[in-house]
Amino acid sequence: MGITDLFQLDGRVALVTGASSGLGVAFAQALAEAGADVVLAARRAARLADTAGLVEKAGRRALTVPADVAKPEDCQRAAAAAMAEFGRIDILVNNAGIATAVPASRETPEQFRQVIDINLNGSYWMAQACGKVMQPGSSIINISSVLGLTTAGLPQAAYSASKAGLIGLTRDLAQQWTGRKGIRVNAIAPGFFESEMSGQYQPGYLEAMAARILAGKPGDPRHLAATLVWLASDAASYVTGQTIVVDGGVTLT
Repeated sequence: MGITDLFQLDGRVALVTGASSGLGVAFAQALAEAGADVVLAARRAARLADTAGLVEKAGRRALTVPADVAKPEDCQRAAAAAMAEFGRIDILVNNAGIATAVPASRETPEQFRQVIDINLNGSYWMAQACGKVMQPGSSIINISSVLGLTTAGLPQAAYSASKAGLIGLTRDLAQQWTGRKGIRVNAIAPGFFESEMSGQYQPGYLEAMAARILAGKPGDPRHLAATLVWLASDAASYVTGQTIVVDGGVTLT
């Protein structure tokens, strides 16, 4: 087996949450191009058809499952649908997430809880559902953020707390499951990438943040997806409990 063969995902099945837009689409497409069939989960079910088309264009099978990860029963249903269709789940990408930019003195309990419920709790419920059926050699990848490690000039207490929590969750699931179940658990902490979420920033915000990006520009989602494929593949089979920062140098400034 050559070194490049280690990056291939032929015969594997990936489940991607938040697959209806943004980075979730890039992740699903990259996993399919690397050889995986992909289960696509999101609340906005109507938009999953476009992502499914990209997976099928890459020559792989796609299954769409409407799901709100904040509901444990939806996570169980998504895992069950994957098992019914493909008989296995090898890769879980916990990508579903929302963000708010509300000053801490004005953020309501409902606003804070919604972010935590989707970004952090939802990742836990989905990991629970998939971890029960995953076999040794499987991989869970939690999509955190550099805002779990630093700040970025916006009032994002709920989002930052949820993404920092994901880093802690990653470490703990890795120490519980890697040795006992053979499931690797890692996280990616993206910096500023072009996505639907970044499109919600106020005009001029990304330009103002450019000075903190040593690479000089926002990231290309395909480069982030390449990191994800590596973590999902046998090329990263000795990597677990880690948070891989992909930020163009933001956390160094």
